[in-house]
Amino acid sequence: MTPTAPSIHINGSCSIDGLPLFGPLEMTLNAGQWTCVLGRSGVGKSTLLRLTAGLECGGVFQGTIAASDHHSVNNRVSFMAQMDLLLPWLTVIENTVLGARLRGKQPDFPRAKNLLESVGLANHLKKKPRELSGGMRQRNALARTLMEDRPIVLLDEPFSALDASSRAEMQELAAEVLVGKTVLLVTHDPTEAVRLGHQIIVLGRTSVQKWPAPANPPVRNSFAPDTITCQSDLLSVLRGLK
Repeated sequence: MTPTAPSIHINGSCSIDGLPLFGPLEMTLNAGQWTCVLGRSGVGKSTLLRLTAGLECGGVFQGTIAASDHHSVNNRVSFMAQMDLLLPWLTVIENTVLGARLRGKQPDFPRAKNLLESVGLANHLKKKPRELSGGMRQRNALARTLMEDRPIVLLDEPFSALDASSRAEMQELAAEVLVGKTVLLVTHDPTEAVRLGHQIIVLGRTSVQKWPAPANPPVRNSFAPDTITCQSDLLSVLRGLK
């Protein structure tokens, strides 16, 4: 059974080498929804994501990151980075079950094959990363993330290296297969945030601005008038024009 996804409350500040990076800030990732975080480069978006994952971030965090059900966050997280991070000497299916192997557990190959079929890689199970296109590599990385079946999913610009068509396809696929998960997506792309976010947050060094998302639910039509207006206003804010 898939674990129930909690909400995540983040409250605190982070510094690197004694210099403030962000905070004090307070924000909540709503249970079972996508929270999309945008902000100018250098405000600590990826650091915030790594802190939530319990990963080394090179800084000092003073505050709390807590789940609504009072259980630990760290051991219930799956993480997908901007780079696919596939191991070049492993095949597609071996990369997909890597987590289980690293934990010393028997991989569930039938489930891995089903996931790879769902992301369109059923005919490429024995290929190495060098034999795959960029989009196929990202599909493999997504399958590996899904294989963990964690209630909390953290995505650090996972689709930014893809062409526009592949990016839209991967966004739709991720939204479909991550239904019910608590998802934090860090992105520089207002279009992506408006398309996918139940909640949109603009992060500054000392501020968190909750941006009103269009009323209709994700995945939104990128060409709908309210979507375009929201994207345009977000871009203006990020450029410092508003």
